[in-house]
Amino acid sequence: MTDRLHALTVILTHDVREDDATALIDAIAIFRGVLSVKTHVANLDTLTATLRAKYELREKILKIFVDTEEQP
Repeated sequence: MTDRLHALTVILTHDVREDDATALIDAIAIFRGVLSVKTHVANLDTLTATLRAKYELREKILKIFVDTEEQP
């Protein structure tokens, strides 16, 4: 049996000015079955989450390339 969806979330690759996103918002809104399109303003919380995610990823990548063996 197929699940029924009630919403979709679109995440942009980077912050976009609201007036630059108007065409994208309008395009999504014309799809059949779309009741509304809401925007979410980037703020300190989104910046903090992005920086933390980048830090964690950087640490994981660094761990791959750095020899972490204990010295006697």
